[in-house]
Amino acid sequence: QVQLVESGGGLVQAGDSLRLSCAASGLTFSNVAMGWFRQAPGKDREFVASISAGGSSTTVAGSAKGRFVISRDNARNTVYLHMNRLIPEDTAVYYCAARKLLLGPGGAQGSLYDYWGQGTQVTVSS
Repeated sequence: QVQLVESGGGLVQAGDSLRLSCAASGLTFSNVAMGWFRQAPGKDREFVASISAGGSSTTVAGSAKGRFVISRDNARNTVYLHMNRLIPEDTAVYYCAARKLLLGPGGAQGSLYDYWGQGTQVTVSS
């Protein structure tokens, strides 16, 4: 049974940094691309970042570019989202997702991903 468990969310102030983690189990982690998505209240889910199975290729959404970094540790079966210079508009539930893909980042379409975590809340106060 595949499980993705996010952690690291919380309440922070604008300008602060936060690191989200997503621990995976029940799959061969080094064989899957990983992605982060978020959903704010009343809005559609949106892509944040993705990383290839080996970690060499990443994609970051425009709204997060220059502030967020995605990384992974295949020895720990964990993917991270390092979020810097947070703004109130980053407030959302953040989800990690896994896609059975050996080459390339996972992509921005949520429908391409095979497994999803339950999400972790990030709230940025002004």
